[in-house]
Amino acid sequence: MRKHRAWCARRACGWFSLAQCCRSVCCQPFAGILPASQYQALVYCILIEFSYLTRSIEQSDSAPMLGLFKSPSNDTSTSWFARLKTGLKNTGSRLGSLLVARKIDEALFEELESALLAADTGVAASAELLRKLRDRASRKKLVAAQELKAELHELLVEALAPLQTTMEFHGARPFVIMLAGVNGAGKTTSIGKIAHLIQAQGLSVMLAAGDTFRAAAREQLAAWGERNRVSVISQPGADAASVIFDAVQSARSKNIDVVIADTAGRLHTQSHLMEELKKIKRVIAKADPLAPHAIWLVLDANTGQNALSQFKAFNDALGLTGLILTKLDGTAKGGVLTAIAQAQAGAPQKQASISGGRAANAVVPVVFIGVGETMEDLRPFNANEFVSALLDQD
Repeated sequence: MRKHRAWCARRACGWFSLAQCCRSVCCQPFAGILPASQYQALVYCILIEFSYLTRSIEQSDSAPMLGLFKSPSNDTSTSWFARLKTGLKNTGSRLGSLLVARKIDEALFEELESALLAADTGVAASAELLRKLRDRASRKKLVAAQELKAELHELLVEALAPLQTTMEFHGARPFVIMLAGVNGAGKTTSIGKIAHLIQAQGLSVMLAAGDTFRAAAREQLAAWGERNRVSVISQPGADAASVIFDAVQSARSKNIDVVIADTAGRLHTQSHLMEELKKIKRVIAKADPLAPHAIWLVLDANTGQNALSQFKAFNDALGLTGLILTKLDGTAKGGVLTAIAQAQAGAPQKQASISGGRAANAVVPVVFIGVGETMEDLRPFNANEFVSALLDQD
């Protein structure tokens, strides 16, 4: 451990010295050493490096790698379900503490309503769940609160099942996936993980750096491309739509199976920014009339009911075909998926595949959920597994 600390200190000092060197020539923006844009990328790498160096001191006795290229975790002692359950433990603990050895009465239902609302389930979805719970308790003559837990599990699975789908990519070559979302939702990181999952199916992948606004966005995507050994199409200073258009053309000439296009984060409340997204979609269609074949919205699970507003705005603007819920390993409560399902209640369920397009007014499924930073921490959504974690069940 002592050698490890010394190694980390030397590594950190090396990065800091380089940054100081760049900073020392500030008469003109880092003239003679780095242009301003590359310096921004350097600062991004330094921040990532420090983050992983600090964490690695306590977690490993071996020298850590640069954070952007951190090796996938080989720890199989903590299963995917266990990590998901840990991420949703706040909600699970609160609901679990109510459904214990006590009788079923109106006070219990009121406490359950408060717990569901606190879990970001939303007013409409909570009211519907409680209505059905009351009906089942009366019809089945349930007495103990523990008996309601199985009923709540069944109702939640029933509500979320229409959001479950499968991951298949066929019917077009290249199959174009466009990702959208607000700032900081995790789009670029999700792209790297999705590329890994698609490659596991034996398909080739190309990435398009369509986020031409955020500093170091291209560098971050390039790092994920190197990590997955896939090509990244990037054009500094170019229009986002033209970058993605060129990527589709390049993928077609190289017989690439799937193109994943990144886009800049934007607030769903800014109409001019949403119009830019619509433009990107129209330009992609010029490369292939049926493209993009999939439009996925990345949602930060920690944003609560705001995620529902984002879903509605992006869906109205683009016609979404899938959702990705990230950061379930933080303070996320998980109930927002039930609110999204309730908002789509009555819509026809799409075929159990995301192989391209969707019928008008069809249910927008949840393609993936994420619980961590490594490539293995993004998995297809499974309703039964998610509800079991949400209710703190094994």
